[in-house]
Amino acid sequence: VSLFYTFNNIFSAEDSQKPVFDKLALPLVDELIQGKNGLLFAYGVTCSGKTHTMIGEGSNPGILPRCLDVVFNSIGENQTKNYIFLPDDGNGMKIQPEYQAALMKNQMERQKRQEERLRRKEGRPDTPEIKTDEIRIPDNTKLHSVNEDSAYAVFISYIEVYNNYIFDLLEDEQVDAYGHTTLPESKKVGEDSKRRVMYVKEVVEMEVKSTEEACTWVWKGQERRKKAATILNDRSSRSHSVFNIRLVQAPYDEEGKQIMVNKEMITISQLSLVDLAGSERPSKTNATGDMLKEAGNINNSLMTLHACLETLRANQLNGRATKIVPYRESKLTLLFKNFFEGSGRVRMVVCVNPRSEDYDENVHVMKFAELTQDVQVARGQEVQFDENVLQPGRRKQNLLYKRVSQGAEPLADITNRNSLGFNLPAMPPAFCMPPFPTWTAQDGSSEDKLQAVLAALHERQKMKKDAVTDFEKRKQRMRAVLVQMEKENEELLIKSSQGSDEMTTLRQEAIELRVELGKMEKENLKQRREIDKLKKQNALYLFERKQVLDEKKRTDEKIKREIEKRDNMRKTFKGVVGRKKKKVPTATLR
Repeated sequence: VSLFYTFNNIFSAEDSQKPVFDKLALPLVDELIQGKNGLLFAYGVTCSGKTHTMIGEGSNPGILPRCLDVVFNSIGENQTKNYIFLPDDGNGMKIQPEYQAALMKNQMERQKRQEERLRRKEGRPDTPEIKTDEIRIPDNTKLHSVNEDSAYAVFISYIEVYNNYIFDLLEDEQVDAYGHTTLPESKKVGEDSKRRVMYVKEVVEMEVKSTEEACTWVWKGQERRKKAATILNDRSSRSHSVFNIRLVQAPYDEEGKQIMVNKEMITISQLSLVDLAGSERPSKTNATGDMLKEAGNINNSLMTLHACLETLRANQLNGRATKIVPYRESKLTLLFKNFFEGSGRVRMVVCVNPRSEDYDENVHVMKFAELTQDVQVARGQEVQFDENVLQPGRRKQNLLYKRVSQGAEPLADITNRNSLGFNLPAMPPAFCMPPFPTWTAQDGSSEDKLQAVLAALHERQKMKKDAVTDFEKRKQRMRAVLVQMEKENEELLIKSSQGSDEMTTLRQEAIELRVELGKMEKENLKQRREIDKLKKQNALYLFERKQVLDEKKRTDEKIKREIEKRDNMRKTFKGVVGRKKKKVPTATLR
């Protein structure tokens, strides 16, 4: 029996992570920069490659590190310093001036040093650093939807939904008075009354300045995530993980110098990347005890997700909300309730394992995934601040002014030569009119004086006309120079872009070569270990051979001695027998 399912995009096992990211996640990142929310699910049976699709590996990174790469590539120099934005208690953000942020940074560094000294004094072990030998190949995609007159900051959080409880994967482990690690506390789901979105209360949000820094926290969260070995997967995820990227932006002031310290002008957008735990049948995984309970909770939360989407579809087909969507039956669906009600775009990547044993589960997964495409979510109006009251391009103008005021680009260079080396027309000398002839009351109606004044006026009029003509000529020459500058500038930009592409290609080739070199070094090390092992085996063989030869030699000598002893005994025996024969009396006949 042949079954057919229809999807927007289909990727084979030979496809790399790049086309998957470009089709599914890149549009969500673009909307994230524009101040809109997004949600991406990875869904499928256990051991189908969901975590690999999300995380990937060093030479072939997944959706999560690529999203971070594109965000940081795009915001570039528009990224703020640390502690300009601070999370508040209600899923929002506070903003403070740069001098307060600098003071807070110094205070946090001092506090961190004090904690380190206290930890060493108490003899507590340092937090182990998570290291990886893989060389990560970054994604160099850059989006142009960034507002150059705004400042940006990136915050991340990482949680898991385990047995219908929510735990923070970035939270520090708590220690009791006896130095024992205590169990983490479950977090509660709250609703942002202003933005009408659901969020996890008291979750740790880390401000990060690079993909590498963010990935350090991702690996920490991955290590703390609940996993277990099953028949189908030796590192099976026993929880749903949610990685949130929150992009905070605020405009610069009218002069483009400072970030506007106004909470009402802050825009917050969020991209949630969800790695769902795989649906599984306990009869196939032989799960018992706690693992059986985990499997039951995983399947129940996925069934609740199915029920919510099916109810939304039924309400849309009926044209009215006749059924209540059961969001609150699971923490997973409650957390993303606002997305299904229109506060962001929702996408799903379905991972399929071609194992024949998973046929029934894969059919169920694809049937549900195809059904979800029929659910139409009406997107709400995104809240944005009014940019019309501020002049566009003000930050760029302020940066140019700073360069001039600091002497990096003198005014003489701006007037006579631009920064690219174009020679502009020389400025004319100061324009001075001829002086009027002296005139006093006694001159009265002197004809000579009147003629001198008329001559001066005619001279002034002529000089003005010549100046206007010269100005027009210079304007035309300046316009021609500007056109030439613009043309050459475009050519330079094209060459720069080509050079950048070539540099990126060379850099990627260099990274790939380093990866290959690393693999070869590992293989070489493996072969050296094999050689050392063979050498040890050979030495052991030679030692055993020597022992055997020595034993053979001793045995041969023993046998030789036994033979000599036997020969001596035989000779002795023959002599004894001969003497006895001589002593025997011969019988005489009578």
